[in-house]
Amino acid sequence: MEMLSTPHNIKISNITCDSFKISWETEAKDRERITHYFVDLNKKENKDSNKFKHRDVPTKLVAKAVVLPMTVRGHWFLSPRTEYSVAVQTAIKQSDGEYLISDWSEVVGFCTGDYSTAHLKQLLEKAEVIAGRMLPMSVFYRNQHQEYFDYTRSHHGNVMQPCLKDNSGSHGSPVSGMLRGVFFSCNTEFNTGEPPLDSPYGCLRFQTLASKLFTPSTSLYFADLYCMYTAYHYVILVLAPKGSAGDLFCSERLPLLDSAHNPFLTCTEEAGHLVYHHAQDVILEVIYTEPVDLSEGMLAEIRGHQLMSLSTANAKKDPSCKICNISVGR
Repeated sequence: MEMLSTPHNIKISNITCDSFKISWETEAKDRERITHYFVDLNKKENKDSNKFKHRDVPTKLVAKAVVLPMTVRGHWFLSPRTEYSVAVQTAIKQSDGEYLISDWSEVVGFCTGDYSTAHLKQLLEKAEVIAGRMLPMSVFYRNQHQEYFDYTRSHHGNVMQPCLKDNSGSHGSPVSGMLRGVFFSCNTEFNTGEPPLDSPYGCLRFQTLASKLFTPSTSLYFADLYCMYTAYHYVILVLAPKGSAGDLFCSERLPLLDSAHNPFLTCTEEAGHLVYHHAQDVILEVIYTEPVDLSEGMLAEIRGHQLMSLSTANAKKDPSCKICNISVGR
């Protein structure tokens, strides 16, 4: 039987965090003869391609021929924001069960996308289950080293500038490496109602009234749920003044929360005053998307210890946790 032509002009389209479409061209004389496709996918960092060692050994995916482009979903556990390389072969299944196979196409690369809003809503639903009861709070606080605050005074006129969100948390979170903000905590000790004595990030704490950052004119977004191989979980929230660049960025990518009615962080009005509450059973990491002047609060030394082992800087999410993982990527 005449050999098949080599697939060429590979095109990847409609890329999401867990799927993509692939198409290619073959010579016209082969199109009606082809019965199967063989697709070989590898993470780019893996230099050992999983190709045929022999022409009759099946590869990772064997699919019956369909009209191109072909959607690839569920055949691999694709991870978000990950670079892959892919190559294809075409084949004719013969009467004896053997395949007549083309040569491999050229290898092309692509990168999977972030979690979609639908995926983030799945994470949100998981976070809602474990948030626990609400506790009163009145301040946001930021722990840092003396050098950070000295630099803020000398180089930024006393104003803390938004910095790029690191890669901690879910690998597919749209805010990682993309959103700029000033990072705050708000959890309190249930027995005192005050911020914890200890700090994972430095011996100085900037503290400001919650009303300085969070009002009815502030949009509140859910960004992530993760853990670091521990029993407790982190929820990342974003506070963005309505109409700001940060608000626009988040409105296109993240689930918007009702500021007065959600299980994580609320701002309500009672007797003419704004009242705040936070979830007890998750650790909240709050990203405020605008600069914050140190004059808007007070700076003091923490009364406890620096627990640097609890830092979440670039922390990797536990991919095996059933509480905070969803059915796509990790």
